[in-house]
Amino acid sequence: MPYQQRALEAEQWAQEHRIPSAESDQVRVGLLLIDVQNTFCIPGFELFVGGSSGLGAVEDNRRLCQFIYRHLAHITQIVATLDTHTAMQIFHPIFWVDAQGSHPEPATAISAAEIRSGRWRVNPAVAANLTQGDLTRLQVYALHYAEQLEKGGKYPLIVWPYHSMLGGIGHALVPAVEEAIFFHTIARCSQPSLQLKGANPLTENYSALSPEVLTGPEGDPIDEKNESLIGHLLEFDALIVAGQAKSHCVAWTVSDLLQEIQSRDPALAKKIYLLEDCTSPVVIPGVVDFSEQAEAAFARFAAAGMHRVRSTDPLWTWPGFPWRKT
Repeated sequence: MPYQQRALEAEQWAQEHRIPSAESDQVRVGLLLIDVQNTFCIPGFELFVGGSSGLGAVEDNRRLCQFIYRHLAHITQIVATLDTHTAMQIFHPIFWVDAQGSHPEPATAISAAEIRSGRWRVNPAVAANLTQGDLTRLQVYALHYAEQLEKGGKYPLIVWPYHSMLGGIGHALVPAVEEAIFFHTIARCSQPSLQLKGANPLTENYSALSPEVLTGPEGDPIDEKNESLIGHLLEFDALIVAGQAKSHCVAWTVSDLLQEIQSRDPALAKKIYLLEDCTSPVVIPGVVDFSEQAEAAFARFAAAGMHRVRSTDPLWTWPGFPWRKT
């Protein structure tokens, strides 16, 4: 992207259309973009979210970019999360081996029972990198992790293909979306907030707000909630949410946000707007379809007071949206 050229264009656009800097907003509107990265959004990349149409994330991001440009004057700040991984993590193939020393294939579900039986065990070679060579401690933790996931009722321990690798092109934001974010930054003089998640080798982060497991077998801390991000998101007068995937990272981020809202003030749910045409569920034809789970999650969010909206609908038609005050 020609950043300097785009910056000049953004400043000129703001002047021509009398778009003020974000600091003058009387009502602050946040746009939360969850994992809008090449890994999930570009066909042929590791975990492309095709949705029911087969081109879900591509279509979602086209609409998302149009939404950002159309509503530059209403969006105070853009917050973008970035799923961030390295090779040696508990959900990647290299972490696990069977009796023959072979790694599990991507999409393999590893149960606590299979770890106890020895069907899958921690690869001894990774212990030197993760626990200073203490293989026993890592084995004990791995069993604990699988048990905690099963107790939590979300998903079992899934072996994912290597994805969102830090430093790789899959980790980067989708180019068109990154360009839209930059244009917004210059036009509104509003620094975006880029939030890395998922780098801890010992836990997955479906949610941008909290890892799947917080403590080890002895109650020792493994990771922690992103309290600063939670607080920041809840400070907006309206928060718009989009990203990938509707059935996984979007659903669990919004679920965690709802849990925080209900612990503080349930009425805060009314200021959350879910862009339904800018997110898609994980669908692998003939293999798995998470559309029903995604729909059930969004129905629960709406029942709690959040709003299901479309990017193509005028803001003034969104229930309770404070667009007139910006």
